[in-house]
Amino acid sequence: MKFINLDRQYSGQMVELNFAATRVLASGRYILGPEVEAFENEFAKYCGVKYCIGVACGTDALVLSLLAAGVEEGDRVIVPANTYIATWFAVSRVGAVPVPIEPGLDYCIDVDRIEKNIWSRVKAIIPVHLFGHPADMRGILEMADKYCLDIINDCAQAHGARYDGANVGAFRHLNAFSFYPTKTLGGFGDGGAVTTNDDELADRVRRLRWEGQTEKGVSVEVGYNSLLDELQAALLRVRLSNMRWTYDARLAIASRYYNGLEGLPITLPLVRRSVDHVYHQFVIRYSERDKLRKHLIEQGVPTLIHYPIPPHLQDAYRHLGYGKGDFPITEEYAKTMISLPICPTMTEDEVVLVVESIRSFFE
Repeated sequence: MKFINLDRQYSGQMVELNFAATRVLASGRYILGPEVEAFENEFAKYCGVKYCIGVACGTDALVLSLLAAGVEEGDRVIVPANTYIATWFAVSRVGAVPVPIEPGLDYCIDVDRIEKNIWSRVKAIIPVHLFGHPADMRGILEMADKYCLDIINDCAQAHGARYDGANVGAFRHLNAFSFYPTKTLGGFGDGGAVTTNDDELADRVRRLRWEGQTEKGVSVEVGYNSLLDELQAALLRVRLSNMRWTYDARLAIASRYYNGLEGLPITLPLVRRSVDHVYHQFVIRYSERDKLRKHLIEQGVPTLIHYPIPPHLQDAYRHLGYGKGDFPITEEYAKTMISLPICPTMTEDEVVLVVESIRSFFE
């Protein structure tokens, strides 16, 4: 049993994926061609926005979004303390400073803690829709309006997630996605995208991804080389057409976990009202995590830890001066969280094995 079975996902769509790849290879057009344009239109429609701009990876999507929003050296950006470190890296890469905020029970940024951390030069907020659960966008929008802050949504783990009926890729001002292979919408290499309804922001991201060019050979600003290639776009189009099945499969597995693990002394994922969780990860918490993981490995059940060392305790951010105990909720989560397999191609027997193995540990 694998934690995520990418080869099984490929076999289920082999004919369509092979046809798409062959179509691109035979075309002789591999960069910024019709496949990228088609995918951008289809993903924009899926998210319910006017624009999608394909880029090379999810981190670039965040970096280009921050630049397009005017975040610059010395600015401060509100980020979750509990997140993958790439969110912080994007802030650092534009010369800004991450301002971490503790998570709530849903593992996303706790909106009630944001206001007291807004001081001089705070320019933007990056809500991370962690593990596929949308952050509290109503509260974040209110905070952004009150203090004139830009919102750059980190949707890398939340393709298809919804808040109050709206896709997380449709909120203002910019929304950054990753298409890394293990994502809910994953490609066969790396890739990313930015979505927005703002004409000027879309134009700026489009320029920045292509050496600051408005047309070939005409650069109006210093830009990047961050392009989603034709092959990935074609393969992502196939995957996008199957997103309903992917979501339903993840939801069914999550439902089995909730029902099968109910009553055990573990913390199951909280799902807040008015959200559609897409379960990029199914994360439980248990105080004696290492013992439980050892038992599961012995039963043939793989698990992962997202994320064992919080960003504020990583050597890369030692210069910010944080230490142990500065973000106790984040640190507690890092010591107790376990991610269970939730690959959409899991078999019934595999799901049963996960549930029964966990129950046997406590029985």
